[in-house]
Amino acid sequence: MKYIRESMGNDLRPVRGTRDILDEEILRFERILDATRRVSALYGFEPLSTPILEFTEVFKRTLGDASDIVTKEMYTFDDRGGESLTLRPEFTAGVARAFISNGLAQRAPIKLYSHGPLFRYERPQKGRYRQFHQINIEILGTAEPGADVEAITVGAHILDTLGILGKTKLEINSLGDSASRDAYRAALVKYFSGFKNDLSAESKIRLEKNPLRILDSKDPSDKKIVADAPALGEHYSEDAKRFFDTVQEGLTASGVAYTVNPRIVRGLDYYCHTAFEFTTDLLGAQNAVLGGGRYDGLIEQMGGPKTPAVGFAAGIERLALLLDEGKNHARPIAIIPIGAAAEKKAYALARSLRDKKIRVELGFGGNAGKRMKRAAKRNTRAAVIFGDDELASKSYKIKQFDTGKEHTVPADMLAEALSDDTGS
Repeated sequence: MKYIRESMGNDLRPVRGTRDILDEEILRFERILDATRRVSALYGFEPLSTPILEFTEVFKRTLGDASDIVTKEMYTFDDRGGESLTLRPEFTAGVARAFISNGLAQRAPIKLYSHGPLFRYERPQKGRYRQFHQINIEILGTAEPGADVEAITVGAHILDTLGILGKTKLEINSLGDSASRDAYRAALVKYFSGFKNDLSAESKIRLEKNPLRILDSKDPSDKKIVADAPALGEHYSEDAKRFFDTVQEGLTASGVAYTVNPRIVRGLDYYCHTAFEFTTDLLGAQNAVLGGGRYDGLIEQMGGPKTPAVGFAAGIERLALLLDEGKNHARPIAIIPIGAAAEKKAYALARSLRDKKIRVELGFGGNAGKRMKRAAKRNTRAAVIFGDDELASKSYKIKQFDTGKEHTVPADMLAEALSDDTGS
């Protein structure tokens, strides 16, 4: 193994920001995906899988030519036909494109969930990679605040099913409607213009193009200026106030705890009304584990019909870091046949136990001692040992790996004995 590591060179190493997902971590991924499927089904969401490749224009239309994702982070290239293609950096644009391409407006409102890898060129760090994975939820075709409540509730339900809701806190805000945002944008331009010489170079550009994005600035001097900026809530229209009040009432009725954070914003014009994030203080700077909001103008902006929508995404890597240690799968049992007759019987026995939902490790040769050693390395909970004597008496010997205890059971009681094992 040492020779392989020293001789493999760069070509056989994972690309920076990517990695192989093995052992316990892949089992954590499966737990997250299983919880997402089960909870989504309870709310009537349908699965959707979109390609990891899209025409670059799909993301430029949705994220904006000047966004950091488009200008700095997308993996974009020309294919052999001269088409500009991009590895998807986020889900919503592809889902919106699929909604338009497949005529799903005829079925609206429609609820969809997706999962899979995404790609962004950024500095790798804990919980963040250049190839990363997300679960994604979208409700397309309804403008009612109840959809916002359901989207947030689904997120909370998934986190609760994973046992990590208590490790997070939900923060919500309202971005208001178009009238609210127009008034707020004007107030921000007036405020930040008074500090134009003190803003970072990037925020000076944002002041001209999208002043709301200054509120997201990580620059220390910008943060001091942002601290006293006007609040969006001071510019809500009456309709926007009613919408936000209804969302909060719905969350309270659903038993979902939250706090209002007026600094949660979204920089793109198609976002409106509810924005939300589930955050944690257990992952350092990467504190957001699930976030989303309403984006009523996106599908129309992409050339589709006017379609209100709300949804969220959650990083699987970050969720996995929050999962408690525990059994991701039931520990298997090992079948240890002794002799030619038992060897033949082992295949049928393994099949019958698997049909009863018992995980089985079936060794592929070697004497009983070697097979027992391999079984121990596989973290099996018990071994079923049998040879000519057991076949003649129609019984099996069970050895518990954790305690070393052995006992014999009748053949027709084997599955029951293994299922009753507390390690199953």
